[in-house]
Amino acid sequence: MSERAAPFYCPYCGDEDLFPNETGHGAWECRACNRAFQLKYLGLLARGVQSDSAGSAGSAGSAGSAGSAGSAGGDGI
Repeated sequence: MSERAAPFYCPYCGDEDLFPNETGHGAWECRACNRAFQLKYLGLLARGVQSDSAGSAGSAGSAGSAGSAGSAGGDGI
């Protein structure tokens, strides 16, 4: 893994005309929309990495609750 990973597209306009900017580490400029932005890695989360069995059960539970809330909202419209 490299210290500098290049973004594939501009977060503002979606164009791929990106070049490193001179202002600092992780700074990029989009020549299509004339904007500059900076990417920064913040670090690992405190909760760490979950195993496959715990991660799939946790994500399925949250998806199920979100789905039921979404359908309840759909009935009210």
